[in-house]
Amino acid sequence: MTVPLKHSDPITVDVALGDRAYDIVIGRDVLQSLGARIAALRPGVQTAIVTDRTVAKHWLEPTLASLAAAGIPTSHVVVAEGEGSKTYAGLEKVSEALIAAKIERNDLVIALGGGVVGDLAGFAAAILRRGVDFVQVPTSLLAQVDSSVGGKTGINSPQGKNLLGAFHQPVLVIADTSVLDTLSPRQFRSGYAEVAKYGVLGDEAFFAWLETNHAGIFSGGAAREHAIATSCRAKAAIVSRDERETGERALLNLGHTFGHALEAATGFSDRLFHGEGVAIGTVLAAEFSAERGMISQADAARVERHLASVGLPTRLQDIAGFTQEGLADADTLMALMAQDKKVKRGKLTFILLEAVGRAVIANDVEPALVRDFLQQKLSG
Repeated sequence: MTVPLKHSDPITVDVALGDRAYDIVIGRDVLQSLGARIAALRPGVQTAIVTDRTVAKHWLEPTLASLAAAGIPTSHVVVAEGEGSKTYAGLEKVSEALIAAKIERNDLVIALGGGVVGDLAGFAAAILRRGVDFVQVPTSLLAQVDSSVGGKTGINSPQGKNLLGAFHQPVLVIADTSVLDTLSPRQFRSGYAEVAKYGVLGDEAFFAWLETNHAGIFSGGAAREHAIATSCRAKAAIVSRDERETGERALLNLGHTFGHALEAATGFSDRLFHGEGVAIGTVLAAEFSAERGMISQADAARVERHLASVGLPTRLQDIAGFTQEGLADADTLMALMAQDKKVKRGKLTFILLEAVGRAVIANDVEPALVRDFLQQKLSG
């Protein structure tokens, strides 16, 4: 794999879904083109922006300016940042704001924010007037490489992550890599876990490239666009073959069964960001695979070593407050995993590894083995 020596023109990745196909446009400062692209896509459209307070401080005005320059009328609703907005109450607030703005079926909702905003705005669009199209403008690394692509939308239940939602594809994704410069180091690292995931699950050459070039991704060099585009191509290819996760799309959940349970156990709080849960979950999946004899201990250690090298948590003991407040016990974590969306008739499904770069779907994993494994990890 090679990387351009300088920033190039925007990269366009196609999500091939027939008459519902759409483009992911990746590059520095492409947010400026949002209005022109929407005007070309939907002449005469009205829009409504959904964003959060932090993103609004940096990017609401530039977004409004781009839309105004293209003559597109718009309104906006601002929610609190964080998983606390992915709730029934958050959905009600956004839905009522969209109705009040008189957004009609031929209009567009614009999700301007990270994964929380994208999931929430996308779900509100999916149910508004039985379905209104929307545009994703992801402002976090995690959203640019994962949650903005593929049409998964939803909110959390107190009983589990993303248990209420709909498949609702966007009509356009604008991934401006310059907006990532405003992220905190912790937020950027959290998103990087999803970048590394693509290498671990299906592309060992990309994972090896990340081991060598990750510094350029963090510094904002041309490696950033390359990594985002590579991640988006990987996800787009899988989504185009399995839009509704009846088969191989489940591979994209590597690390998520463990990770979502840990997020729920920590109350969907700042104790554990989503990408941090994915990082720990990916290491747990690799180590569980090694215990089952599917991969070598060296491969599992390689995954853990790389994630740790960029500053991501990789152990349960790395979770904030672990020693002071403790974490849920193995039985509680098992109960939380039993609410995972991949459970079928009560049987657990895990994404495990046969090698770095080769993930597999493991159906009907023996719960007792998982519980014993978690107990071992919890006790250090």
